[in-house]
Amino acid sequence: MRILVAMSGGVDSSVVAARLVDEGHEVIGATLQLYDSRESTKKGACCAGRDIHDARRVADRLGIPHYVIDAERRFQDSVIGTFADAYAAGETPVPCVACNQGVKFTDLLGMARDLGADAMATGHYVRRVEGPDGVEMHRPVDAGRDQSWFLFATTREQLDFLRFPLGDMPDKAAVRAEAERFGLAVAAKPDSQDLCFVTDGSYAGLVEKLRPDVSGAGEIVDQAGQVLGQHEGVSRYTVGQSRRLGNAAMVGGERQMVVGIQPATRRVVIGPRTQAVSRHLLLRDMNWLVPPPGPEGLRCTVQIRAREAARPATVWQAEGNGARVVLDEGAVPAPGQACVMYVGSRVLGGGFIRRAESEGKVAS
Repeated sequence: MRILVAMSGGVDSSVVAARLVDEGHEVIGATLQLYDSRESTKKGACCAGRDIHDARRVADRLGIPHYVIDAERRFQDSVIGTFADAYAAGETPVPCVACNQGVKFTDLLGMARDLGADAMATGHYVRRVEGPDGVEMHRPVDAGRDQSWFLFATTREQLDFLRFPLGDMPDKAAVRAEAERFGLAVAAKPDSQDLCFVTDGSYAGLVEKLRPDVSGAGEIVDQAGQVLGQHEGVSRYTVGQSRRLGNAAMVGGERQMVVGIQPATRRVVIGPRTQAVSRHLLLRDMNWLVPPPGPEGLRCTVQIRAREAARPATVWQAEGNGARVVLDEGAVPAPGQACVMYVGSRVLGGGFIRRAESEGKVAS
């Protein structure tokens, strides 16, 4: 097969390229330049500067062609811009989903088709399984590396074309051992970190720079509107957070957490956990990898944060490409985060958690 490999310059995608070459496929390497290489000095960044150089070195080692695609403007608009917009709207975004569905699984996948490739491979840790009714997405063997939550928006058409060779690897040590076996210079390279485009480590600073209208100090209030403290910017808070509340962290002997954010008034609304817990979620921008549920609903498990365990729930379709989720037990959902549905290891689909009408509402 002719396979285009999305090469980030890290060990995972490098091993993918090496394995496919070793299997006898015609491999083409492609690396996206996502932001200015002069800003890529942060340890754990990816897709700029040193990483492009590393990807090219691996391609040279493997004897495959390598292309660098300038996607900086597209990344700025579709990922960084929407990231800042979401925080400015009081949500907690998932930029990795936007990156995968924008520059990676749309633009780069389109390039693969233009080059006559039969498939595109990435270093993501998920499994692509040929099921009785078509291709399925599953969690990987290495549960600690599971990236299925970030890939829920992958369409069935995209999944048909994609390959994930690392999904069956037992652990990261085995991947690094493969890199050593193939003689790849990146075998010991550290993993990239989340929010690679936040070069100085301060995502709040980036949001405030791009959306100055929501920057600046404001009030921490309870749901009755009583001022309990001050904060340094709403972009530094998310629903469910209990840090950075200062003297307002304990009220009446009860620990407080953020239950709502009001960007327009620069208010952070807090309350006890009982005020943030909900069993009912409304989702937007649903992507289904299985037929949507009927009137009886769909029993499954749902994962509402990247590092939380999946929990039992029932899901129904809702108007406007949405969904309604009822959890068996209450949780603290954060608007803007993903809610991904599973049966066992299989990904059924998912969407983004909408802001509730009453979220952060305070008495006038």
